[in-house]
Amino acid sequence: MGRVATGPLGRHAENEVFRFLCGQGLRPVARNFRTRHGEIDLVLEDGSCLVFVEVRTRGAGSFVEARLTVDARKQRKLARAALLFLARNPLFRHHACRFDVVGVDHDADPPLIDWLKDAFRPDP
Repeated sequence: MGRVATGPLGRHAENEVFRFLCGQGLRPVARNFRTRHGEIDLVLEDGSCLVFVEVRTRGAGSFVEARLTVDARKQRKLARAALLFLARNPLFRHHACRFDVVGVDHDADPPLIDWLKDAFRPDP
């Protein structure tokens, strides 16, 4: 199984996804929100819904789609980070929220963007 891309490839994919989602009508709120629980790559608004986006990148030769690499542990970390985001940004406390995962697979040229809306629901 290939590794999740970090560094320049990961940042490039995150920029691609940011442009893609903005082109789909989502509005930017924050990028790279960091907490002690981890990082949320992108936070955007989709209408009245606040969307927390995890960007996953896989290089050529990977056997698993990028978007399928967000396991239960990562989901819990994202959910905790989202709670901190909401606590620090009271303007969004009453927004509906969802978690999207966007995979960027570099096996194709140009790379394919695979957007999974409402990818998971955190445990209460």
